[in-house]
Amino acid sequence: MPKRFRLTRRLPVAMTEDGYRRLKRFASDAGLDEGEALSFVFENFDSIMDEDNLTHRLRLFNSELDARKK
Repeated sequence: MPKRFRLTRRLPVAMTEDGYRRLKRFASDAGLDEGEALSFVFENFDSIMDEDNLTHRLRLFNSELDARKK
């Protein structure tokens, strides 16, 4: 029997405009709303992410983060 889909947590999220546009596009393409799309990504994180690519992209993001905050 499938798990019941309940959104039990609500959290304020600060996102970049680029990140939010990408989330909305992903959710729309998948036929989900933004909360459902985020739940899908994090429930399936290990199986949908390439660890090497994730590590590389995270390093790049962190290296540019301070400059992007200004």
